[in-house]
Amino acid sequence: MKHSIIQVTVQLLAVLIMICPVLAEDCIPCHLEKTPAAVRQWEASAHFKAGIGCEKCHGSDHAKIIKGEAKVDMKVCGACHKKALTEHNASRHGMALHSGWGCTRNLPARNQGECRFCHEDGGSVPQGGVQCARFLRQSSEIGEIGCNYCHSVESSCASCHTNHNTSLAIVRDPNSCAKCHMGPDHPQWEMWQTSLHGTLYTTAGIATGPTCQSCHMAQGTHNVSIGITMSSGGVPYPSQKAEPARKEMLQICNQCHSPEFGRKELARGDAVRTQSLAILKEAEKIIWDLSDRSLLDPMPDQRPDHPLSGKKLVTDAQMLYEDTSHIERLFFKMKKYDYARTIKGAYHQNPAYTHWYGNAELKMNLIDIKAEASRLRERGGIGAAAKKPADQATTTDRELRVLSNRVKRGEITEEQYAREKARLLEELKLK
Repeated sequence: MKHSIIQVTVQLLAVLIMICPVLAEDCIPCHLEKTPAAVRQWEASAHFKAGIGCEKCHGSDHAKIIKGEAKVDMKVCGACHKKALTEHNASRHGMALHSGWGCTRNLPARNQGECRFCHEDGGSVPQGGVQCARFLRQSSEIGEIGCNYCHSVESSCASCHTNHNTSLAIVRDPNSCAKCHMGPDHPQWEMWQTSLHGTLYTTAGIATGPTCQSCHMAQGTHNVSIGITMSSGGVPYPSQKAEPARKEMLQICNQCHSPEFGRKELARGDAVRTQSLAILKEAEKIIWDLSDRSLLDPMPDQRPDHPLSGKKLVTDAQMLYEDTSHIERLFFKMKKYDYARTIKGAYHQNPAYTHWYGNAELKMNLIDIKAEASRLRERGGIGAAAKKPADQATTTDRELRVLSNRVKRGEITEEQYAREKARLLEELKLK
C-alpha cells in the first residue's frame, strides 16, 4: 500500500514537471507538505488543466512571495482575462478600494505597500479622487478587517473567485455576495434572500428564481453596475446617465417580466427614493441651521479634526460616526442605514426592509432629530421655552448670519436673502 502511494506521487510529480517544470521543481514538493489544500485546489482548477503554474501568477522571486510583496492582483489576472478586467474596472467593484482606503499618507504607521492601490508604481498622482474619512479615522486593525476585507474587491479577483479554485459554481452562488452585501448599511443579500426572488430561488432553483448574478452580472459580465441609476450613497444620477442605465435594467427585467411590469416596479422604487431623500434633506437642514447658530454640542471647532475637512461640519458621504454631536450621530444612522435600507429594499422588492427596517426608522429618526434640535435651541436661548432669551440685537445678528450661510449653501436665492434681511432689520428698528 505504501509502495503504491509513493508510486502515484512520483507519477504525479512527473506529470507536473512536464507541464510546468519550474512549478514542480520549486513549489509542489514543499507546498504538498506546507499548504496541501492550496495544491489540491490548484490541481482541480482550470489553471492546472491549462498548464498555468504557480510562477505564472506569483512570480519566481520566492523571497518576495514570503514577504507578501508578490501580490496576485487585478493586473496579474488581467494579462489573460482582459475582457473581465475591463468590465470590472467600469463597475463599482472597480473603485471599491479607493473609496474604502482613501489616502493613507498621513497615517503614522502607514504600510508603504498601500500606495499602489491609488498610485501607479513610482508615481505620485492618484489614479482616483475618492477618499473615505471613516477609514482614515480607524485603527489599522479595524481598517483591515472592517473595511479592506470587502473593499479589496477592486484589486483582487480572489475576493470573489478565491485564491486557487476557479470553479464558476462558487461565484455563481449568491452566497459569494453575502460576505460583503449584508449588514445595516447595504443588506442587499438579505433583501434578496427574503424577497420573492430569493424565495423562488431557494424553493424552485435558478430556472425560476433569479440571483444577484442574474440581474447584476447578466450574461456573465463583470460590470456589476449595469442598470443602476444612483450613486452608492443613493444620490440619483442625472437623466443623461440614468436613462440609459434604466433601459439596461429593463432589458434584464424583461427576461422574466412584461415591460410594463418592470417599468412600474422600478418607478415605484424611484418614488420611494424621492420621498425618502426629502425626509433626509429635512433633517440635514436642521443640523446645518443649528451649526449656523453655534448650537451643536460640541461644535466642529471643539472636536478632533475631521480627516478630510478639518474643523468644518460634514454631513455628506464623508460624515463620521465618532467625534460628532449627538444629533449628527442620529443623522448618520438615518442617512447611512435607514435611507439606504429604504431605497435598496424598494429596488429589491422587499416589503419589510422598505417599510419597517427602512422608512419607519427614517421617520422615527427625524422625530428624534427634531426633539434634540428643540432642546439645543432652548438651551441656546432660542424659542418660547428658552430660559434666557437673547436680546433683540443679538438675535438679529445671529439670524443674519444664518441667512448668509443659507444663501452660500444654495438653500435660498439672493432675492430671498435680501427680502428676509430687510424684514429682520425692520423688526430691529421697531423694537
